[in-house]
Order: sequence, then C-alpha cells, then structure tokens
Amino acid sequence: MINILVTGGNGQLGSELREIAPNYQDYNFLFTDVKDLDITKHNAVAAFIKSNNINVIINCAAYTAVDKAEQQKDVANAINHLAVANFAQIAKDKNIKLIHISTDYVFDGTNNKPYVETDTPNPQSVYGKTKLDGELAMRKINPSNSIIIRTSWVYSKFGNNFVKTMLSLAETKDEVSVVSDQIGSPTNAADLAEAILTILPKISNETVELFHYSNEGVCSWYDFATSIFEISNSQILVKPIETFQYPTPAKRPKVSVLNNKKIKAEYSLKIESWYLSLMKTLNS
Repeated sequence: MINILVTGGNGQLGSELREIAPNYQDYNFLFTDVKDLDITKHNAVAAFIKSNNINVIINCAAYTAVDKAEQQKDVANAINHLAVANFAQIAKDKNIKLIHISTDYVFDGTNNKPYVETDTPNPQSVYGKTKLDGELAMRKINPSNSIIIRTSWVYSKFGNNFVKTMLSLAETKDEVSVVSDQIGSPTNAADLAEAILTILPKISNETVELFHYSNEGVCSWYDFATSIFEISNSQILVKPIETFQYPTPAKRPKVSVLNNKKIKAEYSLKIESWYLSLMKTLNS
C-alpha cells in the first residue's frame, strides 16, 4: 500500500482528489488541512510523515487570496514558499515523491503565445512571487522523483471559485460586468486531480521537473462567464469591461495561457477542452 499525504485536503483540488480516491485501491490517502497539520512547521511535517509512513506528498495547499496577499505577505510567503521548501527537504531526506501545484501567475502576462516551462517568470503580485519562490526553493533542494505542475483559473464544484460566484450572482442580479481583456485557460480541478493520479506511478526523474497543465483552449473571463450562464440557462446580461475599470490590489497577468505539450507528451495525457469540461461540471 502506498501512503499519500494530500495537503490542502479541503480545498478545490484536495476535495476533487478525495472524491476519486476510492477508485485507487492501491493508495491510502491522508487528507490534511491547516487544522490537522501546520505545513509551515518543519518538525511537525517531518513527524507526521514519519509516523504515517508517507511515500508520496501531493501539495495542494496554498495561500490563494490574490488580493489579500498584498497585505498579508508573511502569511502568503510562509504557505506558498517556506512550506514548499519544508516538503522538498523532507522529500529529499526520506526519498519521497513530491508533487507540488503552482500557478500561471508566476508570469507577467506579456507573452504573445502560450507559456512553455522554459519561459522566464516575472510575477506581478505577492501571490505570484511567493508561488515562484516556492518553485525556486523546491528546484534548489532538488528532491528526485518530484514535479511541479503550474495550472490556471482553477474551478470546482467544491470551495470558492469564479464559476460558483457567477452562478450565485445570477440568482440575485440582472446583469454583471466581467473583465474581457485578461486571457487564460479555465482548469477543472476534477480533471487535474485525475491527471495527477494518472501520472503519479510514472514519475521517475533525478531532478525536479516542471510541467504546465490546464484545460485546452483559451478564453477571457468575460467569455468564461458567458459560457457559465449559457450552459446553466441563466438569464443574466454579461457586460464586458476592461481591467482598468475593475481595479484590484493585485495586478493580474493579461495573457497567461499555458502550453500543455510537455505534460501530454511525457505522460501520454489527453486533456479535455475547457468548455466541454465546464459543461460536464455544470450538468452533473
């Protein structure tokens, strides 16, 4: 039996992993959240891993409140950076597989084509910077059989996300304004969870490998919102606005589309289009 620690167990991705866990009989999953395990405390993490004989860590935990991070830099840094360094060092010491989830926000969004893994990051927010620092720490410590997966615009039937916010607004509003000049690829956390457990047994590398994963296709937040209302038959008017009309404390990348070719080639993955995957979620 392979013992797998899943941090951030009550978040979107952690919840989707919990949902499909019964399909993987060879794996014994231990789902933790902040109340169960303080991932910023090295000794606590090491003790948990030792006492539970953990073989694999899937780090879904993250400080994802992008705007709040601008004021809570230390908290974001502890979770997105220092905790990742903890996991990396323990994974190296104990010869444990580590899968760490990162973000498209490590990029500045000025690229005119989908970002590949070798493109130079240039985060524009505290959130993006702390996530990049976590990546860099993991790659410096360099535990073998470990990977980083950058993803984008994650949503799920669990937790708080753009899809659920739009559906909630549709119940109380006649119209909503949504940014139309930020471009990316929505990612269904259910698809990402399935991909992680599919590639898990195939991971074999001496140095930390970096991959991009998002659902296929490209859209703006406006397009995404329009599709959500269309599929859910919501009678609400969506008005496109530009970023400057909706100021936020944290700067978002304008174009943060990720290129999935590497992960598809390496692990023979087939990735669903964002629209079809959204249909699957909203119609389930």
